[in-house]
Amino acid sequence: MSEPEIAVTIKLFAAYQEAYGLPELQRKFPPHTPVAAVLESAIAEHPELQQWRELTRFGINLQFVEPDTPLQDGDEVVLIPPVSGG
Repeated sequence: MSEPEIAVTIKLFAAYQEAYGLPELQRKFPPHTPVAAVLESAIAEHPELQQWRELTRFGINLQFVEPDTPLQDGDEVVLIPPVSGG
C-alpha cells in the first residue's frame, strides 16, 4: 500500500515569482521526496528557470537545507535564487 502524498507550500521569490506570477504555490509530492525535486518541478513547468538550477539554495521552514533534505507534510519550502544588487 502506498503512502499518501505530502502537501508543501512553496514560497517564490525573484525569478521564480516572475515566472509563475504568484508569491507561492501548493504542491503534493510522494513521501521522502528531496527538496531539490521542488526545483526540478519548477524547471519542468518553466524551462526559463533552468539558468538558476546550479545557483539556487533551498530553505525549509525558515532554515537553509541541503538539496537532498527530505520533505515532510506541511513543510514551507523556499527556493532562493541568487540576489543581485546592493
